[in-house]
Amino acid sequence: MMRAAFYAPMKPPGHPIPSGDRRIANLTMEALRRAEFSVDLASDLRVIDSTGDGAAQARMAAAADVETAAIIARYRDRPPALWFSYHCHHRAPDLIGPRVAETLGIPYAIGEPSISPKRRAGPWAAFAKASEAAIARADRLFWMSERDRPALEAAGHGPRMVALPAFLDPGPAVAPRAAGTPLRLLTVAMMRDGDKLESYKRLATALGQHSGPWQLTVIGDGPARAEVEALFATWPGRVTFRGALDEGAIRRAYRNADLLLWPGVNEGIGLVWLEAQAAGCPVVAEDGPAARAAVVGGRLAPPGNAKAFADTMEAAAQHRLSLSARARAHIEAHHTLDAAAGILSAALAPLLTGAPA
Repeated sequence: MMRAAFYAPMKPPGHPIPSGDRRIANLTMEALRRAEFSVDLASDLRVIDSTGDGAAQARMAAAADVETAAIIARYRDRPPALWFSYHCHHRAPDLIGPRVAETLGIPYAIGEPSISPKRRAGPWAAFAKASEAAIARADRLFWMSERDRPALEAAGHGPRMVALPAFLDPGPAVAPRAAGTPLRLLTVAMMRDGDKLESYKRLATALGQHSGPWQLTVIGDGPARAEVEALFATWPGRVTFRGALDEGAIRRAYRNADLLLWPGVNEGIGLVWLEAQAAGCPVVAEDGPAARAAVVGGRLAPPGNAKAFADTMEAAAQHRLSLSARARAHIEAHHTLDAAAGILSAALAPLLTGAPA
C-alpha cells in the first residue's frame, strides 16, 4: 500500500466548524484509502483570505514557508508516493504541496482546482498567482464542478484534467414513502453572508408563495443566524431551527423529510443535494450548473422566481415516490466513495510506477 500525503489549505479535515469543504476533504481522504493508499494528513495549516487583505496573505505565505521546510525535513528520508491537495483557488492557494512535491520528486495532484481570471489583478492578485502556479505544477487535476472546467481548459490544463463527480457514503437504502400533510420540509445549510444568506432569502420568499400546509426544519448555524431567523419570523410555530447537528442526526432528518429545499445560489458542488438524495429525500433547487449535475431525484426551478420555486415544490411532492427511488439509484450509480476511488486509482496509477510503498 502506497502512502499519500494529504493537505486541504482552505479548511483542514479536523476543523471544528462543519461545512461542505470540511466534509469533502474528509471524503477525499476516505476515497484515497479505498483506492489503496495509506493517507497522512501532512499539515493542518489553514491558508484562506476571504477579504483580500494583502498583509494577511503575506503572513500566511510566511507561515507556509516554515511549514514547508518542516514537512520536507520530516519526509526526506521516507517520502510519500504522492501529494494530494484538496481545493486550490485565489482565496485559498496551495502554498505547500508544489514545493514539497518538487523537492521530494513525487507526483502532485489537486482535487477541485479553480481559476478565476478576474482575480489576477486586485487584492487577491498574489494568492491568485500562487494558486495558478500550483495548478500548473500539478500532474493531475480532478475537477468536480462544471463551473470550474472552462477556465481550467482555457489555461491549457486539459490533458491533465480528470472529471471526478462529487461523491459520498450513501449509507443504507431506505424504502421511499408518500409525502405527508403538512409537507415536512428540510433545509441544511450554513448561515453566513453572501450566497448562503441570499439562498435563505429566496427560500423564505418562495415559502410565502406556497398555499398548502407545510412545516420546515432548518439545520445549520453561523454568523448570519439572526438574519436567517428573522426571514422566517412570519411563520411562528411552522419553522424549527435545530442548529448544527452531527452527520447521523442529519441523515435521520433527511429520511424523515418529504423534500429538501435549497436554492443553491452560486453553489459549486451542492453536497447537501447529494446527501438528501442518498437518503431518498427529493430535492428542490434553483436551476444552475451545480444543480443540473447533482439533482436527478428532484426538480429545478428558474433562478430568482419565487412563484416557480413554490410550484416546483408542489410538483416534487406529488411525485415524491418516483423521485425518491430515482434519487437513490442515481447516487448509487455515480456518486459513491467506491466510484470516486475507482477514478482516483485509474488516474493516479500511471504516475506511481516505481514509487515507494
